[in-house]
Amino acid sequence: MKERIQPTTGPNAVGPYSAGIRCGDFVFVSGQLPLTAEGKLLEGSIEEQTDQVMRNVQSVLEAAGCDLQDVLKSTIYLSDMSLFSKVNSAYAKHFSEPYPARETVGVKELPLGARLEISVIAVKAKK
Repeated sequence: MKERIQPTTGPNAVGPYSAGIRCGDFVFVSGQLPLTAEGKLLEGSIEEQTDQVMRNVQSVLEAAGCDLQDVLKSTIYLSDMSLFSKVNSAYAKHFSEPYPARETVGVKELPLGARLEISVIAVKAKK
């Protein structure tokens, strides 16, 4: 049975989808853009935008009773692969070993003109 996850902080979904879905112990977080809580695209460096995306991911995970250490896999979408090393450095600050499995995909464009989007799959840790 699937359950919708809606964070109390962070931006709302910008389309007909859920910010997150829980199915059993798994939590699927939809692609997050560098949007502020007001739904505005964050101006700033790609590192600042990556940090904003990760805060948005974390807010969905927290609403599901998880955190970033529960992430098994992530997907990063970049509109410009020349930003890879800067995004990679900023992303790495949010995780520790063992890092989640991951792929980075170069795309032509992203919603709202964003330069990156990140989605994750997590599993709620048994305590």
